[in-house]
Amino acid sequence: MKVAVVQQASDLEPEVNRARLDELAPRETELVVFPEAFARDFGEAGSDVSAYAETFDGPFASEVARVAEARGTTMVAGMFESSGDPARPFNTLVVRGAASADYRKIHLYDSFGYRESDRLTAGPILDPPGAALVKVGEFTLGLMTCYDLRFPELARLLVAAGAEVLVVPAAWVAGPRKVDHWSTLLRARAIENTVYVVGAAQPAPRYSGHSMVVDPLGDVLAEAADGDEILTATLHRDVLEEARRTNPSLANRRL
Repeated sequence: MKVAVVQQASDLEPEVNRARLDELAPRETELVVFPEAFARDFGEAGSDVSAYAETFDGPFASEVARVAEARGTTMVAGMFESSGDPARPFNTLVVRGAASADYRKIHLYDSFGYRESDRLTAGPILDPPGAALVKVGEFTLGLMTCYDLRFPELARLLVAAGAEVLVVPAAWVAGPRKVDHWSTLLRARAIENTVYVVGAAQPAPRYSGHSMVVDPLGDVLAEAADGDEILTATLHRDVLEEARRTNPSLANRRL
């Protein structure tokens, strides 16, 4: 499966970001992954984003679906989704195209001095875990968002439910050690679960960049620098199967 990762900053104007979906989505790929909150940037820390919440039949998700259909692919992108609390929307991934799914971010970024939960509503605990899985081509994808990456139990829950590729759109805030944390955690989730991991980040200066595609033994297939960039990589089922024969940790675990 050929994957494209679009490392691009989202704008404060939603119409700019909708236009960029069409401008930036490559052709001849089976999966295109945009970053977290691509529909509209978070703005300054603590900003009220409720005015930018949309429904799944709103302009952003509809445009994701339109572009995905036009490209003959599946696209993943982040948006703010209306919730039961008008002041605190969900932070949601929409998957549209040859496959369709939605995932509401579970772990809100109340860390490193930020309080995402003041402005957003956490998604429900996955029950069943398959609620965050989607089949694309010959692979089953598990959906995670940004801060979710720091919780290995979520990744393992998705893998136990059948995920073979973890897709992690992010707006990974820049700062000391942050690139190292991002790249280390992406590789760790791949190695410990023997899965592919696709991390799609927003670029510097506000965010960390370094989008990455990692194979099931932890080898980095593609990595961006910190600016705007589009990565491509090809995921192979035989590589996944060989990794699980070489390192049968999923079969060997006793918990």
